[in-house]
Amino acid sequence: MKKIVPSNAILIPENAIRAFQGQIFDIYQWPQTMFDGTTATFELLKRPDTVQVILVKGDQILLVNDEQPGRTTRTHFPGGRTDDDDVSWQAAAIRELKEETGITADNWRLIDVVQPIPKIEWFAPWFLVTDVTEEGAQLVDIAGEKISLEWKGFQEIRDMVLSGTEPTLQYAAGIFLRSKTLDELLALPKFEGKEVNR
Repeated sequence: MKKIVPSNAILIPENAIRAFQGQIFDIYQWPQTMFDGTTATFELLKRPDTVQVILVKGDQILLVNDEQPGRTTRTHFPGGRTDDDDVSWQAAAIRELKEETGITADNWRLIDVVQPIPKIEWFAPWFLVTDVTEEGAQLVDIAGEKISLEWKGFQEIRDMVLSGTEPTLQYAAGIFLRSKTLDELLALPKFEGKEVNR
């Protein structure tokens, strides 16, 4: 899959080997030449990327309240993990938005990409989405997910994100620091980074 990642993204080198394969996380290791000429084993984790959607309808932004077995309810923007058969981040985001909310929309723009933890090759691409075309039934995993929808105004969302009280909203802090109004959010430019094929 081709991706546009931050120019300073930390990536697993081509000569790395997968030392462990988990359900979500894999561990990659490679020999790294040190400054004194010796060699050491370096490693990074890798996991599926997590697409995020900031959906704006009128003057409202959508949040989801997500309950899963073994943890408390979390409030976050719609989104989720990419799958092996996703052809792009946008395709994954369209799928996740439809599954979690039943909503489809026409206008999609990649506005940010975050690497949440430098020791993990894992990216969170953020899409700004407008022009809702359909609001249908959710397609959630009944056995493992309970999701309710909550529309809120821009300022309330911004305050929640910047307060730091909800860990799953903190990854959007950069976006909402750059956007002091809904108009500024809607005017954010397309994200520019470096293209990789991962």
